[in-house]
Amino acid sequence: MTTVRLPLFPLNSVLFPGLVLPLNVFEERYRAMMRELLKTPEEEPRRFAVVAIRDGHEVAPSAPGMPDPTSVPDLGPAAGFGADPAISFHDVGCVADAATIREREDGTFEVLATGTSRVRLLSVDASGPFLTAELEGLEEEQGEEAGALAEGVLRAFRQYQKRLAGARERSLSTGAELPDEPSVVSYLVAAAMMLDTPTKQRLLQAPDTASRLRDELKLLRSETAIIRNLPSLPAADLTRGRTSLN
Repeated sequence: MTTVRLPLFPLNSVLFPGLVLPLNVFEERYRAMMRELLKTPEEEPRRFAVVAIRDGHEVAPSAPGMPDPTSVPDLGPAAGFGADPAISFHDVGCVADAATIREREDGTFEVLATGTSRVRLLSVDASGPFLTAELEGLEEEQGEEAGALAEGVLRAFRQYQKRLAGARERSLSTGAELPDEPSVVSYLVAAAMMLDTPTKQRLLQAPDTASRLRDELKLLRSETAIIRNLPSLPAADLTRGRTSLN
């Protein structure tokens, strides 16, 4: 089993391979991570791992609170994640490659990264200035009938987009071409749908592409039917990802 150790960036969202992740980094533990990544030669990838938080907070407390209003909040690398941070995270995440790391005058960072590959979380180390993790790479198996399922998912996804656009009483631009490679389709649709974090996490850790596509097909049909019956639902811009508070 081949493993790798990388800096760990927990988020209240799921990152999929091929998707862009903008970050506004202001906490000291993550600023330290970015300063370390900047030491990597420019010709080498500046990689870190992103995992979705199962139980905890993306941003650590910054002021005294309950039950002791005078207690100083924990600002260490595992702040907000309990004594054993590993159990606070989902165990399948995604490696991110930071294409841009720009330090601002106030010491915060503007980061633009892209998800590259899935990994399984084996252990978490909180002994340094930021969390690091031992990770095992997960291969993406196609599974049976992935190609046909991808075609069905794309058709269902277009209907889903049209229903969302109709809910806002405006037309949806169809100028952008959607991919046809099954695994890329599965990740794009998983990221674009309006789903909660546990559902997105389930899609990320699907055993193979075909299984993920089957799940997405059911979700798309269900969500499209709901939107059809509730036309006043607020729509979301499916082409714009949420920027993390960090």
